[in-house]
Amino acid sequence: MRRFRTLCFVPAILATAAGAPKGMDPLNPSCPAALNWSTYPKMQFSVLETPTGKVLLGEGAIDAGVPNRLNEVLRKNPGVDELWLRSPGGDATAGNEAGRLIRKFDRDITTRIPKGWACFSACNFVFMGGRVRIVDPGGQFIVHMFTHVADRENVKGEIKENIDGAVDMIGDIEQDSALLASDDNDFLIRMGVSRKLLTEVMYQQKAVAGSGGDKSTRRCLTQGEVHKYNVANAE
Repeated sequence: MRRFRTLCFVPAILATAAGAPKGMDPLNPSCPAALNWSTYPKMQFSVLETPTGKVLLGEGAIDAGVPNRLNEVLRKNPGVDELWLRSPGGDATAGNEAGRLIRKFDRDITTRIPKGWACFSACNFVFMGGRVRIVDPGGQFIVHMFTHVADRENVKGEIKENIDGAVDMIGDIEQDSALLASDDNDFLIRMGVSRKLLTEVMYQQKAVAGSGGDKSTRRCLTQGEVHKYNVANAE
């Protein structure tokens, strides 16, 4: 079973890299009201010439093919040493695999979230694969707790039809969640990121709005927090 981190395609006026969006999200007060994380259904890679050299842009949802496509484009472009990311998340397994690929690559790849760009959910793990990691002021590193939204709906349907089947399904979901949590923990250790990012931030933020007063589904880290947890280790 492939695991997914929520894709949140929210209608918004997209920011540009020239400046951060104005105003804050009333439901997610740590985040701007508009987030530029690209709505491409599959992450697209393109090479950009900058005054300081070639940069690889990774834009769109994290799909299962991201690790292979990323490996291919990096092999074909040996002059690229920096990866800029904007993504709403997606396939958790692919995100972790891509992060590990970046770390094991035969040259050091710097990952960056530029000003005005947003990296959410599974994108976090691609970003954390860089040995050098930069979140520019105005760039958004956005986290939440992983979720199984589709599984939740399946459980509801199964309860109506077959309570024993629902119990088995819940057991599978619990096991899958435990495996993902363990993989996340191992990933952060290997990448040199504080595990407190999981316990103090990620796992404290629901991915699906609850029935109570707190409707938040994401948390945008401050510049102080990305350095506190060693998410970013350079400026």
